[in-house]
Amino acid sequence: MKPQAVAIEQEYGPFPEHEPVNGVTYDGQDVWFASGGKLQALNPKSGALTRSLEVASEAGTAFDGEFLYQLAGGRIHKIDPHTGSVLCSIPAPGLDGSSGMAWAEGSLWVGRFRDRKIVELDPATGKILSEVASDRFVTGVSFCGGELWHATYSEDAAQRAQLRRVDPKTSEVLEQLELPAGVFVSGLEGDGQGRFYCGGGKSGKIRVVRRPKAG
Repeated sequence: MKPQAVAIEQEYGPFPEHEPVNGVTYDGQDVWFASGGKLQALNPKSGALTRSLEVASEAGTAFDGEFLYQLAGGRIHKIDPHTGSVLCSIPAPGLDGSSGMAWAEGSLWVGRFRDRKIVELDPATGKILSEVASDRFVTGVSFCGGELWHATYSEDAAQRAQLRRVDPKTSEVLEQLELPAGVFVSGLEGDGQGRFYCGGGKSGKIRVVRRPKAG
């Protein structure tokens, strides 16, 4: 399958203090991103930062329609988005190496960077329910519109980062979008309208790409 090349449609940031952008999620209005010691909300229409929660935010971020979930310190914290309070937490799979995270169908889907896979977790216990394999390092993860997507990274500079749609049951790659050279994706989230918000890691940016229309 030949990947489709996509261009950067829009960029946000770098933001004040030039913090890294780690995990990314979308609550239907704002784009939330993890930036080390804070979870911050960005209004994608205005480009303004609207809210900030003092929460350790080292990697993937997810939203279940009511609560935020954040990877930090080898655990996944469930967070009240109104107060920033950590309501409970479960162990992340493995001691380290977890990358992106998404919520779908009552489960958390967590990227395992060097393990080259995504694991489906029970959000109450952390029990692994299933695994999705990849042939590249897994960074950001998004489950949007019933579709599981993840971003890739390769140590081979000739291989560009990709966004891949995969079958969560068979691990088959169903669609590939290839990003411009030099673009690294930390977090990933789709908005359900064909746009993907891509965390830019140390660049301190959030980049937007659009999925090409079929046909």
